[in-house]
Amino acid sequence: MARPTVRILSRYLLRQHLAPLGFALAAFTLLMLLRQVAQQFGNLVGKGLPWSVVLEVFLLSVPFIVAMTLPMAVLVAVLYAFSQLAADHEITAMKASGVSLGRLVVPVLSAAALVATLAFLWSDQVLPRSNHRLRTLLVDIQRKKPSFSLKEQVINEVVSGQFFLRAARIDPATNRLRDVTIYDLGDPERRRIISADSGRMAYTPGGRDLYLTLLDGDIREVNRTDPTQFDRTLYVVNKIRVQNVGNTLERTENDTYRSDREMSICEMRGVVAAARHEAEQARRDTRFLIDNDLRRLAGLGPALRDTLGLAPDTEPQGAYCRALRRLAGWLVPTAAIAAPPHQGVPPRQGAPPRQGAPPKQGAPPPRGAPAPRPPEPMIVPGRPLPSRNAPAPWLAAGATVGEEQRVRAARQRAAGYEVEIHKKYAIAAAAIVFALVGIPVALRFPRGGVGLVLATSLIVYTVYYIGLIGGEELGNRLLVSPFFAMWTPNLLFSALGLAGLWAVRRPPGDAPQAGDWTDLVRKFLPRRPRAAA
Repeated sequence: MARPTVRILSRYLLRQHLAPLGFALAAFTLLMLLRQVAQQFGNLVGKGLPWSVVLEVFLLSVPFIVAMTLPMAVLVAVLYAFSQLAADHEITAMKASGVSLGRLVVPVLSAAALVATLAFLWSDQVLPRSNHRLRTLLVDIQRKKPSFSLKEQVINEVVSGQFFLRAARIDPATNRLRDVTIYDLGDPERRRIISADSGRMAYTPGGRDLYLTLLDGDIREVNRTDPTQFDRTLYVVNKIRVQNVGNTLERTENDTYRSDREMSICEMRGVVAAARHEAEQARRDTRFLIDNDLRRLAGLGPALRDTLGLAPDTEPQGAYCRALRRLAGWLVPTAAIAAPPHQGVPPRQGAPPRQGAPPKQGAPPPRGAPAPRPPEPMIVPGRPLPSRNAPAPWLAAGATVGEEQRVRAARQRAAGYEVEIHKKYAIAAAAIVFALVGIPVALRFPRGGVGLVLATSLIVYTVYYIGLIGGEELGNRLLVSPFFAMWTPNLLFSALGLAGLWAVRRPPGDAPQAGDWTDLVRKFLPRRPRAAA
């Protein structure tokens, strides 16, 4: 059983981190959300959307922001808490009481591991669903065609291929139009051009139909079958109803397509397994074609193809996915499986087989039946039928190009999903890595203050995420393995953190060396000699 003093010390250290962690998480999330609002505001403000839909867009952006800012908040909290403890000489008092540096680091790293676990579950279970809903919602918003999307001095397509409108001036506040020209192509027999000096637009309450009230204009009609017929009608007021302009937000209910950022790890592992199965099948096809080419050169008959192939593995990949399936089996009731239909009573022993029933394997054919034909060779699309007398092609050099492309495409698809899998793990583990980096920096420069926190955080974030983006690109191009593509920044910063902890270690009772930014500058800039008096 641990001593009460040790438990009190651990709780005290963790309490010092709670306030800066919450503040940093809220500040970073709010800043990135404001950036998201600034980017999406122009696409949403002119759509005539209800406030609830606009709010839903920004709320669905929060899970992605939190997944990125949570490790950042851990670094800020560790830097601020340990720099304050060292500046107030609390670290000195703890070491003088016999508390080692390792004893101070263990509870912080344990809490960072807990945060990393929560961040991983968040990015694997919450983030894919929110990304999927956000994408479908943005696509639905883009399909909406409100009056604000009509541009001045441009022929706007109101109804696809049927109704076009051009206006010299459009007032978005009052929906008034000036110098209006309408091209109506809805009637296949007639073409109408409607002109008006001014007009006004209005939508039905449902927003699907558009009403145009045009003033002081004319209607010109031309019969396409008889171009000599031309009609012109003058009017003072002309009311036109245009149906199905698509001014309603139609929400997509069932969207089965999901990108890699809209899948959980288990779903992506299934795609990776399918891609690997496809690559292996392509290799088997390549070997089969090479074998047939060699047999033609030797004057032998074509080889029979294994039609069974490789059975894809449907079991979940990894202990994490198996644990999730087991947990889902406990929480969700198993679906009932219907019994197969009754196939009838099997024939008694010795009875002749039923008509159409296949003979037993290895049994001789019945008397009078024709001799069995040899199996037909496998026909491969794009290749000639195998023949003993056919000229032998060049060995597999040009015949297997398509199969090699299939292998490479399958490998690239598997690598892309594997990179995204390791990315989820790596970003979650960054909470532990950032805590490991922040502790020695805060202990080495305890008088750095807020400037130390901001400068160190900015440098670490920039280097880390540049390495993450570059590694993702290299992994997708098959230049680096997915593991090293995503875990290299974590490994480098972990090495730096461990080296920093080794450098700032002190025996019990020895006070840490206090320093600020001037100490760091003196290390890299030589001191100028003073002039003699």
